[in-house]
Amino acid sequence: MKKSDVIKTLLNHRYVYTENTSGSAFAPANIALCKYWGKRDIELNLPVTSSLSVSLGEQGAHTTVSLINASEDKIRINEEDITLDTQIAKRLIEFLDLFRSNTEMHFAIDTKINIPMSAGLASSACSFAALIQALDQLFSWQLDRINLSILARLGSGSACRSLWDGFVKWHAGKEEDGMDSFAELLPYEWPHLCVGLLVISDQPKPISSREAMQKTVNTSCYYKSWPEKVKTDLAVLQEAIASRDFDLFGSVAESNALAMHASMLTANPPILYWLPETVAMMHQIWKKRAEGLPIYFTQDAGPNLKLLFLKTDIEQVKKTFPEIKIIMPFEKH
Repeated sequence: MKKSDVIKTLLNHRYVYTENTSGSAFAPANIALCKYWGKRDIELNLPVTSSLSVSLGEQGAHTTVSLINASEDKIRINEEDITLDTQIAKRLIEFLDLFRSNTEMHFAIDTKINIPMSAGLASSACSFAALIQALDQLFSWQLDRINLSILARLGSGSACRSLWDGFVKWHAGKEEDGMDSFAELLPYEWPHLCVGLLVISDQPKPISSREAMQKTVNTSCYYKSWPEKVKTDLAVLQEAIASRDFDLFGSVAESNALAMHASMLTANPPILYWLPETVAMMHQIWKKRAEGLPIYFTQDAGPNLKLLFLKTDIEQVKKTFPEIKIIMPFEKH
């Protein structure tokens, strides 16, 4: 099945006509606590396993998409015009192609994103989630969040989790068409939970998540154990969230991240996103935890760490990591 088949199923040609000229939306970045790593269908971005994330509040992307009278699309990110032959532009244009009624239809995308891009901080996820919501507004589809998450997934897998604030679970699904592979908001809040961003490098990754993921699936001898690891971690993580058992929550999230990176290390050739500073920060976190500070980390495909801790420990965390950016995902704005 192709992406265009999914579009036809969900929209039934509703995207052809619109009286609107633009649509705008915001989507938060999300940090996976139980990771998405590996696809059962590359075309549709269908995952091997389910995953679970927490959104990052006001950290994310705000996108406006407009119909324009021009010979090509126009893409602007953080006040900068993006050349259409760049990788990020190609991905966006490929996604927009799914919604054109004819070859004369062109779009202008204007995105403002307040996290580093292509650095393992979920910039693609929030970008595609914001874009699909803006398109929904532009074309007046009036789709529910579940169906929008399916469409967002076609642009970037983890984008399906950026349609909500809070804890979000992405169901892997089993169907070939992917209609049972969507995200949904979990009914839990944790007002004292903090996520700290430790940006070790804001430079683009040397290898994309997409490429690294597929190489790991195809060549890592450890990958065969990954689905069972995720199954166990997901169940325990949801229990920890429901009961607000922070040490269980943090230890499972950290273990899951390290297991994902271990599978990359055994790929051929090995994939290592860590920098010397990443390892130094890990040791510092483990040292502080041994001294009694309840602090854990998670890490996606990039060198940067995301720290997990509680509001009561903010001052201690700031003293240890003065450069940290602290986010309270459940703080009301």
